[in-house]
Amino acid sequence: MDIATIAGLILAITVIFTALILDGGSPAELFAAPAAIILIIGGSIGATVVTVPLKVAMKIPQYIMKAFKTNKFDLKGDIELLTKLADKARREGLLALEEDSRKITDPFMKRGIMMVVDGIEPEQVSAILEATVEQMRTRHKQGIGFFTAAGAFAPTFGIIGTVMGLISVLKQLDNPAVLGEAIASAFLATLWGLLSANLVYLPMAGKLKANSEEEARSRYMQIEGILSIQAGENPRIVRDKLSAYLPPKEVKSEAEAEKGKGAEKGAPAKAQA
Repeated sequence: MDIATIAGLILAITVIFTALILDGGSPAELFAAPAAIILIIGGSIGATVVTVPLKVAMKIPQYIMKAFKTNKFDLKGDIELLTKLADKARREGLLALEEDSRKITDPFMKRGIMMVVDGIEPEQVSAILEATVEQMRTRHKQGIGFFTAAGAFAPTFGIIGTVMGLISVLKQLDNPAVLGEAIASAFLATLWGLLSANLVYLPMAGKLKANSEEEARSRYMQIEGILSIQAGENPRIVRDKLSAYLPPKEVKSEAEAEKGKGAEKGAPAKAQA
């Protein structure tokens, strides 16, 4: 589970409840108008379903689960693996990577290395892998677009709910005792429209977009490494090239680790001298 998503939701809900209590209200008041909640949630999702193909609408539970899942992309681990493969290919040839490719668990990287072993032209390898990444991003945009659209519809349905509530209020002008409660219930619809959009739909869209970009970055790094292996580049150059995809802090720590290893290797040489 993605701790950031859960922590963010808990923090936002806590802040809303706290502000409501400090204003003299109660969290229970948010649920005083169940009809408004049904209108906002059902209306916004229903309107969004109209804008997308049925197969996209059927994947709503999957999109929600993806927003709560942590991406398991190990960039540093991939760099280490690609560097080792580059070293082996440089020493023994590309055909020597066939056995190693069978041990790779990532289907995308495994496919790329197998194409290299099969002798497919670099331009075709690049085109096939990049097309795969673009198709992946297209699929992800469907989920992102769904929640973005729902975030746009929800406030509008909130206004619709408020107008409907005020119509009911106008019918009760001869009964002042219930006017205050009726008006409050009417404006709850607007509140739920804004809450659902800015607490659920739009954050979900943002999270899915961030996850998609992270996966795309990982895939493009793998493509860069695979093409470098095919070109027979020096393993050290491959490592330096792929390290550009890491945050500066991780690149610095990795460089210091490499420097430490170099110092350890150099120590015995000095002792012999």
